[in-house]
Amino acid sequence: MSAHVLISREPVLNRTRSITATRLTLLGAGEPVPCAAIAAELNRLADAWPAGGTVFLGFDGIVPDPGLLDWQVPQNAMIEIPAAALQNPATLAMMEGLQRAGVPLCLDGYRPGLPLPEGIDFRFILADAATDIAGAPGLPLARGVQDNAQFDLCLGKGFGGAAGWFFLKGVTPAKKLNPGQAQIIRLLNLVRGNADIREIESALKLDVALSAKLLRYINSAGFGLTVKIQSFRHAVTMLGYEKLNKWLSLLLVTSSKDAAAPALMQAAIARGRFMELTAQGRADKAELDNYFITGAFSLLDVLLGVLMETALADMHLPETISAALVSGEGPYASSLALALAGERADHSRYAAQAAELGVDAAAANRAQLEALSFADNLQA
Repeated sequence: MSAHVLISREPVLNRTRSITATRLTLLGAGEPVPCAAIAAELNRLADAWPAGGTVFLGFDGIVPDPGLLDWQVPQNAMIEIPAAALQNPATLAMMEGLQRAGVPLCLDGYRPGLPLPEGIDFRFILADAATDIAGAPGLPLARGVQDNAQFDLCLGKGFGGAAGWFFLKGVTPAKKLNPGQAQIIRLLNLVRGNADIREIESALKLDVALSAKLLRYINSAGFGLTVKIQSFRHAVTMLGYEKLNKWLSLLLVTSSKDAAAPALMQAAIARGRFMELTAQGRADKAELDNYFITGAFSLLDVLLGVLMETALADMHLPETISAALVSGEGPYASSLALALAGERADHSRYAAQAAELGVDAAAANRAQLEALSFADNLQA
């Protein structure tokens, strides 16, 4: 893949606001990019490809051509065809080849009266939220949805869901945390304060479900342990307090009872993992967990339904993490900005942020896929 091509990420939500797919978009820098090079890079990233659900692969600033047929397309992949490229002979040849190979297609940018090529079937269409989708040639998904209220309007128009980050907006914050969230924060503070193991175990025993969830996370595939952790005491022995801090932080991120919580959790966990992965090699190993926590906690206000200042008030977080979350300052702020840029289809912004940190396109693209896989594994 061209060194200038970056992969951005956004979720696809169904009518119940559950994430049912992910939309990966190949962002071009403006110069022509042969799809054969893209196919070669996607093949090299095969081991990192997320297998947890359908993955839409789209193009921005790149004209699809038959070179993409060299890609060994995963079974859960769906290729987006930009409406502007429908009449391009090279794109048409690629569509025909993909259809013969049984690869499903999605039309990106549908509008009424758009001339469609004969013999090509589209399983989904992506259309602007304001588009009249009556008679659309596939299941319609909305793009450009601004917030939860507009999403509801789209559902009323017949859209089957939407792609984007709209579900992070339009949430009214509460004034305080619920008891379960407060209990997790108490545990976090005990771990950060190196409290006696017996004291932490006593606190965990107050919520058996919490203990079970913590052990499930620690034993997940994403953690990569070769020995199964049987108890909290065993976890302390094997991992130490610093690693447990990360996994207790995950419990807080996943403690929301809101209907949209699973989508928010996946977004937060993927963001944290992306920050951790892109910090490797340029940050001390001892700090990597803090990068993860910064990313995961960057949605804490939405997840918990409180102001960020309220969410952090009783947590004894390092000042470096708090500064990034509250004021966008400190050593982790630039990495958080990179993670946010990777969630938007804006090549120039993403590339500039990556260059500032010395993260090349290959590393950023692999981190996107691995972060998504990590979040999917934890949600399973």
